[in-house]
Amino acid sequence: MTITSLLASPVKIEQVSSKLLQPIYNGDQPVLTAMSVPLTVFDRLAYNQYVPSLYAYKPPNPSNALLEQGLQRALSEYREWAGRFGKDDDGNVVVLLNDEGLRFIEASADCTLDQAMPFTFSPSFEGVKELALVQLTRFTCGSLVFSFSSNHIVADGVLMIKFMMSWAQACRGIKICPRPLHDRNIFVPRNPSNIQFDHRSFEMTKRKLKNDPMMPCYSQDDLVHEVLHCSPELIARLKSKASSSFPDVDNGGLRTTYSTFECLVAHLWKVITRVRRLPDSQRTYVKISVNGRRRLIPRVPDEYFGNLVLWAYPETTGKDLTGESLRQTADTIHEAVAKVNDDYFKSFIDFANENLHDDGLMPLHTDHMTVPSLWPNVEVQSWLGFPFDDMDFGAGKPFAVTPSFDPWEGQIYLVRSVAGDGSIDVHVTLFQQQLALFEQICYNID
Repeated sequence: MTITSLLASPVKIEQVSSKLLQPIYNGDQPVLTAMSVPLTVFDRLAYNQYVPSLYAYKPPNPSNALLEQGLQRALSEYREWAGRFGKDDDGNVVVLLNDEGLRFIEASADCTLDQAMPFTFSPSFEGVKELALVQLTRFTCGSLVFSFSSNHIVADGVLMIKFMMSWAQACRGIKICPRPLHDRNIFVPRNPSNIQFDHRSFEMTKRKLKNDPMMPCYSQDDLVHEVLHCSPELIARLKSKASSSFPDVDNGGLRTTYSTFECLVAHLWKVITRVRRLPDSQRTYVKISVNGRRRLIPRVPDEYFGNLVLWAYPETTGKDLTGESLRQTADTIHEAVAKVNDDYFKSFIDFANENLHDDGLMPLHTDHMTVPSLWPNVEVQSWLGFPFDDMDFGAGKPFAVTPSFDPWEGQIYLVRSVAGDGSIDVHVTLFQQQLALFEQICYNID
């Protein structure tokens, strides 16, 4: 199976080999392969889908044999990726640590990488049993593209990046450090339970995607993937416009600055709302993932293996969003994200454990919608804090990083440029009928 398709020109990708890779362990101690890992209440919130990402490297590059051996060593610390889904005695889905293997694909392209840029995906994971897949594609110029795809039920994006860093360490002959934390029993409900928030309306209801009847009559063929490059100068102008002082009720004083993330998301949310021409009364929210590792007290290590994400849903109307200032929208985002704190995460743990068998707390598929669109809402995934510089497999850091091309209108990825100059690449999916207006007003922040 070939995962990656390069679409900038008629590029031919030829699969050279495909096999399963098992972990390589150090020492003579026997490894148990009859163990299983239960899903946590956070794993149950993940969509049952594969999340691919691409990492491109200029030559010279290490050999496939070296990369393969390093991958097998990394799998000894990340055994879940070499496992399979199964069920325990009670019929609950678990991850079997049976070491059946990760799918490893070698491929070659008939062109240089520059000729293939920009690249995107045409993945097909139908019938795939492996929980993670890797493809190495070599180009005639010597460049190499890594494609890593993993099932979201097993772990979130934070752990995916940690795995890539560990694989890179193994390829350089460095001891994997820090090691992942394998403990999915740390999210214990409180006694007595203390459910403080309306989790049913948010974690359960809002994740059930469906097409809005007011959405324009576009089709899946109308979807286009746009990449915007936001220079440090443009980001500084956005922050200057959004961060002028105004009363902050919660803090009882004045807040003069907002984060780059808050300012950029506020701007994009406003622009997309204008492009969609939402009615004044139409309610719209932006779904923002919040990493619980940094919210829970005591803090959970970044190396925790699994999902540990909930979401903030700043919400307003089309009229307010297009009429209010950028700083007001940034404040709406700031306040919503701040509320997803330690109390919120612990309240959800209590709620979820009281409703473990509710269908709303089971992994969902996303292939049921006629047109994959989030209209009238937006979802943002931030890769701004991911340490791509540490993904050195022996010949330097990647020169390009691309998240998966999710064919969902309204889906946004924010990716820190590997150039290290403070610029940000914005990956957004829209209907092609809206693209011209989006490009016209997106860079206009006056």
